[in-house]
Amino acid sequence: MKKKIIIICISAGVIAVGVFFYYHSKNKTKEYYWRTVPVEKGDVSVLVTATGSMAADTSVDVGVQVSGIIAVIKVDFNDIVTKGQVIAVLDTTLYYSAKVDAAAALQRAKAAEDEAKREFDRENTLFDNKVAAQADYDVAFTTYQTAKGNTVSAKAQLDRAIINLQYCTITAPISGMIIARNVQVGNMVIASFSSPVLFTIAYDLTKMQVQADVDEADIGQVKNGQQAKFTVDAYPNEVFTGVVTQIRRQPIIITNVVNYVVIIEVPNSDLKLMPGLTANSNIFIQESKNVLKIPTNAFAFTPPVEYIQSASQLPDSVKKFWLKKLKQTSELKKQQITEPNAIKGYLWVMSGKDIFPIRVTKGLNDGTFTEISGDIQEGYDVVMGINTSPTAANTQTSSSPFMPKFPSSKK
Repeated sequence: MKKKIIIICISAGVIAVGVFFYYHSKNKTKEYYWRTVPVEKGDVSVLVTATGSMAADTSVDVGVQVSGIIAVIKVDFNDIVTKGQVIAVLDTTLYYSAKVDAAAALQRAKAAEDEAKREFDRENTLFDNKVAAQADYDVAFTTYQTAKGNTVSAKAQLDRAIINLQYCTITAPISGMIIARNVQVGNMVIASFSSPVLFTIAYDLTKMQVQADVDEADIGQVKNGQQAKFTVDAYPNEVFTGVVTQIRRQPIIITNVVNYVVIIEVPNSDLKLMPGLTANSNIFIQESKNVLKIPTNAFAFTPPVEYIQSASQLPDSVKKFWLKKLKQTSELKKQQITEPNAIKGYLWVMSGKDIFPIRVTKGLNDGTFTEISGDIQEGYDVVMGINTSPTAANTQTSSSPFMPKFPSSKK
């Protein structure tokens, strides 16, 4: 009997200890390890990225207007030429012979015209004196008019031969630099509807342009006068600047995607930039400088329902608002409906071990950071998520994989 009483007492004690620890653990507040990022000041820029190539501001392809063999080339790559300067000469043998032949034909036509005129003058005198018949007068007059027409035609043939001979001498249409030479002495060139390009002359390489291909989804944001920055592989540590001056409306299909060419004018006083270089460009659509900003995904964070229900620092009205908001958000997710990107938003700010919501106004969003304003200051710790342990990283650096990286000026 005594042994049975001891067993009952021990069992009751174990049960009492179990109940105590159960209620103690149930009433113990769960500890959260918040992952935060500080509010900072900086620039927020909305960009349109595009890839293009460098080109001279003005360039001219030099062709031929007559066919022939290249006899002389007077310029080479990178030579500076002036307008009207002789840069090449075709073989003139055939064209000179054609000129001589046309001159002889004109001389014969003039002689025939003189003979026809004398014959017409005689017939005209006889006709006036009632000696010649009307038919003879008409024949003489027609012969004279035909001879005059033959003279005009022969003169036109001579002019054509002279012009063709002049076309054998190829001159520079503009002043500039020879950036392409596609022929050698002895090459045969044939003038046609698609005339071969002998030389390409760039007017002024101190003014260059980027011909950037902008996707149709972004072209509506691009306007004349917007600033642009770009890099080229030839100078990976240098950033060049320019201004959008033209948006061409002819669509260009690249791998089934519609693009439009945007011209970015660029100064090139040191002649570093060369035609054909690939340019990776950023066109600045909007920019806010030295503003408060926060990683955009901070607006997606809301604390767990359990935390809101047990948070003593939150007023009941705030708890009710957030519990209702979480329920609405859950319903939207079930229906696969995304919440609208509102101008206003909430950030959860850390104070000690507690967090509380602050309503802010959203500004520019560059895809990574969002400009914010309102009752918030630089240095506030904004909650981004929950860590599993206190040793986990408390901050994180947010960056977009789609944002182009420009070289830093810091050494």
